Amino acid sequence: MEDLTRLRNIGPKTAGWLRAVGIHTRADLERLGTAEVFLRLKRSGFGVSLNAAYAIEAALLDCHWLDLPPELRAVLRQDIARSGAESSTG
Repeated sequence: MEDLTRLRNIGPKTAGWLRAVGIHTRADLERLGTAEVFLRLKRSGFGVSLNAAYAIEAALLDCHWLDLPPELRAVLRQDIARSGAESSTG
């Protein structure tokens, strides 16, 4: 099994949360996308903030989460809002 903590920005605590919601590999993160992963963590009761979404996206891009451009952060917030609204209505 792939060690999620080998991904940049993913520490032991976040890796544990990811495993708890069925995410075990980088491929799982890529397949689901950052917005869905974030919402799974949030719905599972983990105290995640948008910084977790930024960290996940940055892990996939192999950069520090603070280096994500403001435009990409805005897109992530929109994706999360849209995905959250879709899941609550459908």
